Formats: sequence, structure tokens, C-alpha cells
Amino acid sequence: MKPSSHHFVKLLALFLFSSACQSQTNNTQKKSTMNASNTAAKFTAGKDYVEFSRVKIMDKQVSAEPVEAYSIMLPKGWSADGGVFWTPAGNTCAGTNMQFSGKSPEGKSSFFIYPNIMWSWSSNQQSNQFSSQQATPYCGVGEPLDATQYLKNVWSREMNNPSISDIKSNPDVVQSMRQNDERGRAELMRYGAGQVNFRHTAITARLKWNNDTAGIVMCSVTNIETYIPNVYTGGYDVSYTSAATRMLFLFPQSNAGLEEKMMSVIVAGFRTNPIWKETTDNYWRSVREKKHVQHLGTIRVMDERTAQIGKQAIANGNKRLSEMDTQLRSWEAQQSSQDRMHTNFIKTIREVEHYRDDNGKVELSAGYNHAWSRGDGVNYVMTNSPNVDPSSIFQDQRWKEMKKVD
Repeated sequence: MKPSSHHFVKLLALFLFSSACQSQTNNTQKKSTMNASNTAAKFTAGKDYVEFSRVKIMDKQVSAEPVEAYSIMLPKGWSADGGVFWTPAGNTCAGTNMQFSGKSPEGKSSFFIYPNIMWSWSSNQQSNQFSSQQATPYCGVGEPLDATQYLKNVWSREMNNPSISDIKSNPDVVQSMRQNDERGRAELMRYGAGQVNFRHTAITARLKWNNDTAGIVMCSVTNIETYIPNVYTGGYDVSYTSAATRMLFLFPQSNAGLEEKMMSVIVAGFRTNPIWKETTDNYWRSVREKKHVQHLGTIRVMDERTAQIGKQAIANGNKRLSEMDTQLRSWEAQQSSQDRMHTNFIKTIREVEHYRDDNGKVELSAGYNHAWSRGDGVNYVMTNSPNVDPSSIFQDQRWKEMKKVD
């Protein structure tokens, strides 16, 4: 297998792998304010209810102006950091990647989405040596592993070797991961692959350290087995390209029940901007096609020009997003097939419920009995108390209780 052929598999793996009415008299207003204050005093944020806000995850590298790539729900007051980063065309494991973290105000609870990790292996040792020379922090060399093996043998060492328990496979996530297999297989066979096999695994597990810190991990791994005709031997080289996605939620062991409810809202609230995704997918597909043509010796790829085309396409998409942003951001109330994987991850821990507000159907955690929406697609309150009324607590009549739907 030639190094350039192996590069196609890496590129494809990245592709496969977010006003109140004022008509009352002054006396009535004073009485309402007093009643609202008394109601608010009865409930404690973080204990009786949790307010969540939607946070944007930006792509700041694609153009002069940041473009929204994803969004996620975080508890009110949590800090957020991270975004999308690009590995330019022509480099090992070129593509878009993302890292994100959210942290509670006191710093005891944190949520992380780690960058995708890729590694490769080949029956052709020359290809392995070439890949080793091109290794980066997110792109290495190694034999294929499933999700459990990766957690135990690789990721746990990076997390200071916590105890691992309650490992559960997640067939719903695996089903989501399979949706692009046929398209990926067809593309690789156009590049000369004789046979392509996909193997997906996904797990959740519980972690525990000695300092009262607990955690829940969500990990999925895709292994692509590709048979490439070897023109020199007349046989086949077998290539393995693996990619892992990883999420981690850390919290004090003493707050396990409450924190797990928060985590399920965060994970279920992950959304992908469909305009950004469509544009970046098309860009990288174009890069792969042009690399293939270059490999055949027909034309020379000009990565600089390709990048310009991609940036212009995303700029056009950003304009469409701006136009859509003046309307209801309905895409954040819906889930694409990619986002469905995030929700499916938490089904092994907690179920999700469908709620409806003025923006449409929303998937939220089933760990709470009541959900309230401010009607802006951004702010939500989750509670188990039937007496919590955010419109009184926040003195804002835009808060309405959401109804559960199928």
C-alpha cells in the first residue's frame, strides 16, 4: 500500500467521524413583586432547580469572522472554553476537529469533549514506518482497538488510571455510527480499494479516583479495514484506520445523582449547525477527490486554491446562517443523525424525554420531572418540584412550562 493511498483513508475517516404585560395598578404591581420575591426565596438554584443556557461553539479559523459550528447546553454560570480547529490539507490527518470544556463556578464539576484521535496500521511495514514519521498528537500509529480496549489500555493512562466499572456497550450509538458506512465504502472503492469493512463500538463507563472525584466516560471507536491491491506483489495490503471520539463528565462522588442529571441535559443538548457541517463536508470531499486525481498523475492539486474555495463556501453558508438567525433557530430544537449519537450515549445511564415549546420539539433529560422554556431556544429550567415556577423566581412572564410529547 502506498502512503498516499493510506492518506485517503485517513481523510475519509475524519469525514465519517450545534415582555411581560404591564396593565396593572401600582398597588397590584407591588403585591405581585412581593409574592414573586417570597416564591423565589423558597427555592435554591442548583438544588431545587437548574437553569441551562445554550452555548455556541465557534469555528474561528475558517474565515475572518467566527462561524458557529455547534451548540451545547450548560448549566447557568458555568464557564465554557474551546472550539473548532483545522489541520490544513496536505498534512497528516487533515480535517476539522473540535475540543470543548465546561466547568462549574466552584470548579468541582467539568464536562469535556476531547478532539478525535486517529491511528493507523498496515500489513505493509513500509507504510507503518512512513506513518510513524508523520505522527502528530491527534494522529498516530498502532494496531486497531475497540472502545473498551482503548479506554483500558490508552485513555485511562491519560486520566491517571482511575478505577473503571460498569462498562456498557451502546448498540443505539453503534447504529448511528453505521449510517455513513455505505457512502464511505463507495468512496474508498472509487480510490482503488478492493474491499472495505467497518467495525464500530461504543461504550459508557463509570470512573472513580481516590480524591472523591467520580466520572462518566462516553467513548466510540470506528475501525476501517481496507484491502488495497499491491501492484508490485500482485496481492493485497490490508490497512486499518481507527478513530475515537471521547466525552468525560467529572463530579464529586457525593453529588453523583444530581450531577448525572446535569450531564444528561448537557449531552442531549448537543447540536450541529447543518450549514457549517454541509459546507465543511463538501470542502473535504473536494480535497479527497483532488488528492485522488493527483495520485493518478492527471493534475497537480493546489491546496491553497482549494482552501480559498472552502473558505468562500463557508462564508456563503455563514451568510445564510445570519439570515436564519433572525428567525427562530429551529435547528437547535432538532437533532441531526450525527447529534443523535450524543443522545444515544446517555440512554445507558438515563433516558431522555421529548418536550415541546414555541420553537418545536426538544430532547431533554428524563432525570427531571418538569421542564420550563423561556421561548428563545436558549434558556431552560429543569426541576423535580411541581412548585417551582421560573416566571415568579425570575419575575419574567416569558417562562412557560413545556409539555411532554411522544
